[in-house]
Amino acid sequence: MTNRRRPQISLRKAPQQARSTDLVAAILQAAVQVLVKEGAPRFTTARVAEKAGVSVGSVYQYFPNKAAILFRLQADEWQQTTQMLCDILQDTGSAPLDRLRKLVHAFIQTEFDEAQVRMALDDAAPLYRDALEARQVDQGWEAVMRNFMAELLPSVDAATRDLAGELVMTTLGTVGEHLSRSQRSAEDIRRYGDAMADMFGAYLKLQKKKPTR
Repeated sequence: MTNRRRPQISLRKAPQQARSTDLVAAILQAAVQVLVKEGAPRFTTARVAEKAGVSVGSVYQYFPNKAAILFRLQADEWQQTTQMLCDILQDTGSAPLDRLRKLVHAFIQTEFDEAQVRMALDDAAPLYRDALEARQVDQGWEAVMRNFMAELLPSVDAATRDLAGELVMTTLGTVGEHLSRSQRSAEDIRRYGDAMADMFGAYLKLQKKKPTR
């Protein structure tokens, strides 16, 4: 049995000069436009090059294939969202559950603000989700949540904390995706955020009261 080949999604080379940095930025901007208009099934390197007004060869200087372009779009989005959420969770001037409530509202809002691109990227995920780089991004966010749960539930065993973090992350992702696929009012978004934060808070307070083993 042969192992499934992992897609190459790293940049061929990193842009060093302002001109090459601008070229990569133009390629990525064009890629977003093609992805939103054409969808993942019709997304090609040639269409991206045409939209960016550059040759296909210029695109291949930096991106080995379309999976690399799509992963870069996804990684940039992940990085921006993760940094925002990390800033919220690491703001020790607020109580942990207050931070969690703020995180829930911020996450759901970003799902709505970037719904079109996110849904298209979700459709394209099979092209790169098995790659090492994609797993490393996931592990970074998991580490942030693990540290937060250690602060929130210091006297609870690690397995319970890990489960709590996984439940929060999975629920956020599932609900955010569900809500972003339909039109919702600002009031609906706020109510969902409050309800989720209340649910998480009740669950986590219950974990705190459990006797240590």
